[in-house]
Amino acid sequence: MKVLFIDSNEVLMNLLPNGFSSAGHEIMISGSIADFTHLSTMMDQFSPDLVVTYGWGQEQTHEKQYMIKTCVQARQIPHVYWSVEDPLYTDNFVVPLIMVSQPDYIFTICPSKISYFQSLGFRAGYMDWGVQPTIHYPTTPDPQYAVDIAVIANSYDWILNQYSVDQRMESIRNLVIPLVANNIRVDIWGKGWQEMFAYLGLTIDPTWLHGPLPFHECNKVYNSAKINIGFQNYTTQVTQRTYEVLGAGGFLLSQDTPAVRQLFEPGKHLVVSSSPQETLNNVIYYLQAEGERQTIANQGYTAALQHTYRNRVEYMLQILRNEGILSL
Repeated sequence: MKVLFIDSNEVLMNLLPNGFSSAGHEIMISGSIADFTHLSTMMDQFSPDLVVTYGWGQEQTHEKQYMIKTCVQARQIPHVYWSVEDPLYTDNFVVPLIMVSQPDYIFTICPSKISYFQSLGFRAGYMDWGVQPTIHYPTTPDPQYAVDIAVIANSYDWILNQYSVDQRMESIRNLVIPLVANNIRVDIWGKGWQEMFAYLGLTIDPTWLHGPLPFHECNKVYNSAKINIGFQNYTTQVTQRTYEVLGAGGFLLSQDTPAVRQLFEPGKHLVVSSSPQETLNNVIYYLQAEGERQTIANQGYTAALQHTYRNRVEYMLQILRNEGILSL
């Protein structure tokens, strides 16, 4: 099957497209769409059996989404939208977008939004983030990133007064603040952390902050840090990074949520914390327990491989066939 991804997002283009490729399908990633003629010519030359869009990027303007709708409908090509901005941006970004693009099916990472999309007249189902083994995989530690405790995450301090981010703030307060307050070094890659610590009334050694990290460098950190800290944004779904760290064979200390426990077993696949004191206890213990760390990381890696993007693709295509959207 030939699948066209209309995408120019440097991160997302490495995920689901690779899953389709791994499953034996021919893929094309559009890159930035210049205009209607550009998109129309691309579709005529590639002749896709399926068009996939997702996320937030240069192609997610209403003008370009209208181009996509016009092109796929004229050629009767099924169009699937993977909604990875739910639930935070469902109302102000996703819904206005899909009302223009009118996809044939919506997959969302947020189970509670399925019925909402259906109420708007769309066919919809659940499909979560996953693991791409060509991007995140066990490898030799890199001395450049050989730290005790690593965080790769943006602080999102710029949306604190605009959106409800209570669960993420709870993760930060439980997983990072007690370490910083006790002068336990945490090496942090991402945007906005100086501002976040100021907002929380704390100071942090600036040498602990490293700024944004290129996507393809993250795997080196996951494999080199003794402990990777993973925030959770919601109690009902896990973050993309949860899968990435485990898929890399890294040791993950995560915020304790029902969604984490539904997918993975604490103490076997990862370690969880629900309080500052529990974080301190876990960090002090596991920094010394190298054998246990490695055992848990190995078991987490094995569990994560159930969630490869190739497996996501097989699931996705079966849903589309069951719905009569695809016959291939």
